Amino acid sequence: MALSNTTTSYGTLAKSFHWAIVLLILTVIPLGVIGHNIAHQIEDPSIATTQDQVELAAFLFSMHKTIGVTIFFLALGRILWTITQPKPAPLASHKPIEHFAAATVHWLLYASLVLVPMTGWIHHAATTGFAPIWWPFGQSLPFVPKDPSIAHTFASLHMIFERVLVLAFLLHVAGALKHHFVDRDATLRRMLPGRAQTANTAQHKGVILPFVTAIGVYVAALGVGMALGLFAHDHSTSAPIAQLDQVETGWQVQTGTLGISVTQFGNEVTGSFADWTAAINFEPQDPFTPAGDVEVTVAIPSLSLGSVTGQALGPDFFNAENFPTATFTADITSQDDGIYVADGVLTLKDVETPISFPFTLTVDGDVADMTGRTTLDRRTFGIGDNISDASNLAFEVQVNIELTATRTP
Repeated sequence: MALSNTTTSYGTLAKSFHWAIVLLILTVIPLGVIGHNIAHQIEDPSIATTQDQVELAAFLFSMHKTIGVTIFFLALGRILWTITQPKPAPLASHKPIEHFAAATVHWLLYASLVLVPMTGWIHHAATTGFAPIWWPFGQSLPFVPKDPSIAHTFASLHMIFERVLVLAFLLHVAGALKHHFVDRDATLRRMLPGRAQTANTAQHKGVILPFVTAIGVYVAALGVGMALGLFAHDHSTSAPIAQLDQVETGWQVQTGTLGISVTQFGNEVTGSFADWTAAINFEPQDPFTPAGDVEVTVAIPSLSLGSVTGQALGPDFFNAENFPTATFTADITSQDDGIYVADGVLTLKDVETPISFPFTLTVDGDVADMTGRTTLDRRTFGIGDNISDASNLAFEVQVNIELTATRTP
């Protein structure tokens, strides 16, 4: 059989593209639906999460994404091949309305096969905390920052375009079956593997109206998505954020970040706490002498940790509803060359643990800049005990603090 198309039949390559994409669509959509349902169960604070659930959800999403990227490149290949090939003419037995419907559905399919995986890929690239794509080319995309708003927008677009794809796919299948079993013509047989099927053909009808109709369908789908509030961004947490009291302090924090970094499925996921206070009493001293003390209080529900925020705040992890705050109380000791150490006790989920927190400090008059980092073991505080495999969720958690403070008059 010829590789290329003719004016009456499809070639081997066109058929190969067609059936490969069909099989992948029939695989990728169930994977996404099942994975999405499991993810909702994992994020539900009333349901205990198991390691098997997390592993299964990650596996399904990774497979879903990898197949989606494969569909994206296959679709581009098919479109480029179609542009270079003669288009087999429609059958003479087809009615005008059937020509119009088939052309419209084909426009929807071609657009969807590019838009659905592309928006899903951008959502993935903009998300912190994800199941990886199984390929060696990295997880990021140029010009796509890690941003919750971008991730949410493209997740919504992905959902909307996926609905259009499913609709177009079902219409396409229904039309092919109708022609095969009701009309008993060669429409489906022309795309089946094997020998080319020929039949009486007619002139190609106009493509402008089907193209415009397909655009109208997409505009309508976006309108429905907006009406349903799919693009509304809600970053609220289920647990109320504790109202932290004002503290008396010798140094007032002007700007600062209290961040954490974890490794999930081999990928770094970073986040930060939006609400925290620090009561700092400090005077620069000679090396190896006491320099002051500090007490930090953190509102746990103010954590933002990418796509896994809800899971992180749930009962299997920080359990923010029952343990809304964490505290760190320490004495500050001066070391050499602007290095200091805060030695004290971290209380998290009612677990008290000695912590040594080294940091660098530069003081210019009444302004101090501080940067520090330490590593904690999540198991110490009973965080994620149900996930015992470090390859799924590393035991180590990096804590990073950067702040600028001014001396209180």
